Amino acid sequence: MSHNDSGQAEHPASHFPVIRSVDAAAIPRWLGAGWRDCRRAGGASVFYGVCFAAAGWLMYFVFAEAYALFAGLTTGFLLVGPFLAIGLYDLSRRIERGESPRLVPTLAAWRPNLPNVGLFAALLTIVLLIWARASMVVFALFFTGGLPTFADVVRSVLTFEQPEFSLVYFAVGGFFAAFVFAIGAISLPLMFDRKTDAVTAAIASLVVCGRNPGPMLLWAGSIVLLVGIGFATLFTGLVIATPLVGHATWHAYRELVAEHEDEALATP
Repeated sequence: MSHNDSGQAEHPASHFPVIRSVDAAAIPRWLGAGWRDCRRAGGASVFYGVCFAAAGWLMYFVFAEAYALFAGLTTGFLLVGPFLAIGLYDLSRRIERGESPRLVPTLAAWRPNLPNVGLFAALLTIVLLIWARASMVVFALFFTGGLPTFADVVRSVLTFEQPEFSLVYFAVGGFFAAFVFAIGAISLPLMFDRKTDAVTAAIASLVVCGRNPGPMLLWAGSIVLLVGIGFATLFTGLVIATPLVGHATWHAYRELVAEHEDEALATP
């Protein structure tokens, strides 16, 4: 039996991990480690970045005339990002183990724990659809001035040209984003790495956020900033921003969740 198999046998999927506390200095460490992984993985990381950018371009061309729906789907892009980044987690783990960061093996990284990853993906999809619908309702009730162009929407949100609309939009969107971040901060890396069940992983992510509220708030803001830059460049910036966030998330997970050996020492 391999060392990895032995670890899985001693730590079943329902085993709750030991959560560590970190300080705000962890965020630049995660980003720095993520950037090093981007450089080491090279084209494999860029491939995933192109996939994110292509998804953004596709949404733009399909929904560009349905501005309210497009706004909801674009913001919802942040909700499904952790699921799409599993391949990046695999690349980072391979680099961590001294293996070659090859793209092809990472394309099926979700398969070993498919039922739980699928369950979590279904939850994210439901939240995305609810948010898309809520976004349309916000537009219908609070956006004034007739049928907006995409530029009108961006200007109204970023400049508070319509303060009531902007406040409601940010409040509703912030609620959905905070919920998804809280249950997803480390859940998918945990499910990928340890084959943890979806419920245990989501609760562990909530514990991470509850134990580290300040650092996790800063981490969430960093993600929003990086992905926002990608959106501001009409999704082109996502080619770099999303691999960086994905790799950094892996290092966040590794620092926030104790190793199996550390768990054994922490157990009385």
